[in-house]
Amino acid sequence: MAAVHTPRESARAAARGACRALGGSFAAVSKWERERGRLRVLVNVGELAPGEREFPDDEAYPVHEFPEIVGFLGERWSGGGEPSAWVETAGEEPAGAPDGARYNHQRVAALRRRGRGCCVVAPIVLHGRAWGELYVARRPGEPVFGPADADFATVLAAVAAAGIAQSERLAEVRRLAFTDALTGLANRRAVDMRLDQALEQHRADGVVVSLVVCDLNGLKRVNDSRGHAVGDRLLERFGSVLSLCGAMLPGTLAARLGGDEFCLLAVGPASDEVVKIAGELCGRAAELDLGEGVAVGVASTGDPIGPVRSARRLFRLADAAQYRAKAARSAEPVVAGRHGGAADPVVRLADSPEPAPGPERRKFRR
Repeated sequence: MAAVHTPRESARAAARGACRALGGSFAAVSKWERERGRLRVLVNVGELAPGEREFPDDEAYPVHEFPEIVGFLGERWSGGGEPSAWVETAGEEPAGAPDGARYNHQRVAALRRRGRGCCVVAPIVLHGRAWGELYVARRPGEPVFGPADADFATVLAAVAAAGIAQSERLAEVRRLAFTDALTGLANRRAVDMRLDQALEQHRADGVVVSLVVCDLNGLKRVNDSRGHAVGDRLLERFGSVLSLCGAMLPGTLAARLGGDEFCLLAVGPASDEVVKIAGELCGRAAELDLGEGVAVGVASTGDPIGPVRSARRLFRLADAAQYRAKAARSAEPVVAGRHGGAADPVVRLADSPEPAPGPERRKFRR
């Protein structure tokens, strides 16, 4: 199979390859969701019946309708056998069916309803457990799958399992690389990548890009007086508040930059909408039973801040606004450019060679 990058793409590649290799007209890969007791279809390829989609959102079948998944497969393995495929046809259970043919009323009804003549079903096994199944069908009137086809489908399912396992490992590595372990939010690496992409959209199409930088007040005091476990709980609680507020803005990434710094990166919403949500964030953070609220700065290409040619400048503007909010102990967000455009003290601070001196002096991002 060709190299793929996600479990869904791997499932599609497996379905397409199996469909071609077995001379089928249709193929699907489904996953067994044990906790929900169902088979969920991940991908359909080939000749789709009415109502079928390549990547269905909600096509799933209760496992109890397919006893071979929980019975046949498990019993075969527990008895020392190997997982193997089986064949079903749309006709009545034929007296002269090929060896290995099985009869399942639900599948037979589905074959007839969707205009298919026969199918071969092969379990996909990961880490010694049934992960799902590979399903390949042929049109009515075409040769019924035989034992050799079932054996070949078993081999194809094993190849598919290897590809899916690899893509799931890669997906987990990517998730860990771009996720903050404590809060589950995106991390700084994810923000940098998304911001670079967003600014390309801004330069090409004028898409509004807004950055909300937050500094959680009182974390050090909580750590010193109540311990780091309680401080971590404050970070987690604020992370939940940040995620909730970010969800109010379509296309927004919620992230922890490190330590007590967080941010929202909004791509698309107008700057006034972002500022409104930043105000909501301030109010909700002030209601937490831990900490002392949050200092919030906003920088948006939708405000008069001058051209934003780099991610560094937008970060510096948001940092400068957040610095002003913290120094003034503001209960509301400070927004770059809202008070005089280029003459706004926040914009001047961000664009100065060095941050203004003082006891709260911050080291701006370079």
